[in-house]
Parts: sequence; C-alpha cells; structure tokens
Amino acid sequence: MPMIQRNRPESDARRLTYTHAGRDNHRVAPTLSNREIEVLRAWFMCNSKSETASQLHIALGTLNTHLARIRAKYHAVGRPAQTKAALVARAVQDGIVNLDEL
Repeated sequence: MPMIQRNRPESDARRLTYTHAGRDNHRVAPTLSNREIEVLRAWFMCNSKSETASQLHIALGTLNTHLARIRAKYHAVGRPAQTKAALVARAVQDGIVNLDEL
C-alpha cells in the first residue's frame, strides 16, 4: 500500500531544542493528533499490533493506517522511522513517552 503524503503548513511541525555534549541542537517534531499519540503509546506497551487493536477497540487495518500516517509525518520532517524501535526512539526524543514507561 503506497504512503500518501500531504503538504502541510510549517505550523504543523514544532521545533524542539535539546542539549547534547554541550551543544544546542534543533529538531523538528511532527504534530501528531491526540489519537495518533494514544495509538503509538498503546502499541509500545503491547506485544503485537493485533493486541493493540483489540485493546483500542479498532480494526487491525485502522491501527496500521494510524501507524503509516505517524511514519509519514516523521518522514515529512526529515526524521524517518520505519521500525518500531525507530518510532520508540523518536517518541522518547520528542517527549511522547519516557523510558520508565516502557
């Protein structure tokens, strides 16, 4: 299934500042909807997509659509995340989840 990318105004992304090795760095984070954040966090806490879909009371296809849109948003700001591990890393970097929750 091809990924659909939409052109979004600059205001749809937020800029994060973090410090690494004494330097300030700037990272653009995509603007995820509350539902996308809810789906992402639930998926991180579950062992499978089917378990996550069941917990959220949605179809597996709907879950996959949410994840595809989240990945597309990260790709659009130059921070691709093609694997679950990469999405976890982005979520930690962007303050969506912290390591103690995982």
